[in-house]
Amino acid sequence: MADQEIEEAVSRALDESPPRNFTETVDIAVNLRDIDLNDPSNRVDESVVLPEGTGQETSIVVFAEGETAVRAEEVAEDVLDADELADLGDDDDAAKDLAEDTDFFLAEERLMQDIGRYLGTVLGPRGKMPEPVSPDDDIVEVIERMKNSVQIRSGDRRTFHTRVGAEDMSAEEIADNIDVIIRRLEASLEKGPLNIDSVYVKTTMGPATEVV
Repeated sequence: MADQEIEEAVSRALDESPPRNFTETVDIAVNLRDIDLNDPSNRVDESVVLPEGTGQETSIVVFAEGETAVRAEEVAEDVLDADELADLGDDDDAAKDLAEDTDFFLAEERLMQDIGRYLGTVLGPRGKMPEPVSPDDDIVEVIERMKNSVQIRSGDRRTFHTRVGAEDMSAEEIADNIDVIIRRLEASLEKGPLNIDSVYVKTTMGPATEVV
C-alpha cells in the first residue's frame, strides 16, 4: 500500500484537474539532484511493471516467426516476420512511424542481430530496442507483463516524466503505481533517496502537485 501522503497528493491532482472530454493520462515528473548524468552509467533506464496497470492501452509489436508468432498474434498489436523486418530496413519513414506508434518491442533472440542491422539507428536512439524472447519464454505472459509496464528514462536530463495511470483510476491505485516507481528509483540511483530532489504528479492538462 502506498504512503498516505502520495495518495493525498494524487487526490489533489485529480480534484484540481479541469473537466475534459477525454480521459487524461496521469504522469509524474521526477527531478534528480547531486548526480552526474553526463556519465551514462548514472542515467535512469528501467522498465517498471505497475501493480495497478497503466490505465491505457499499451502498443506492443513482436518480431517473430513460427509458433511464437502464432501465439503472439493473440495479444500483440502486430507481429512482423523476418521479411517484413527487412522491408522496414529499406523504408526509413515506415520504421520511424512504427517506432513512434509502439510502446514496446519484443523479438525472438535469433532475430536480434537483424533488428540491430535494419532498425538499430531508428530504435536505439529512442530507447526502444526489443526485449529478446527465448524459445522457453511464454510469449503471451511476457506481452501481458509489458502491457502493464512503463519505461522510466532520464537520459542526460535531471527532470524526466513517466506515465503512472489514467484519471479514471482511483487515487489509491495511482499512488500504488507511484510508490513502486519511487522505490525502484531509490534502489537504482547511486545515493538512493538523496538523489531525488522532488516528484510531482499531474493529469495531462491539470496543475502539478508535489508528491515528494
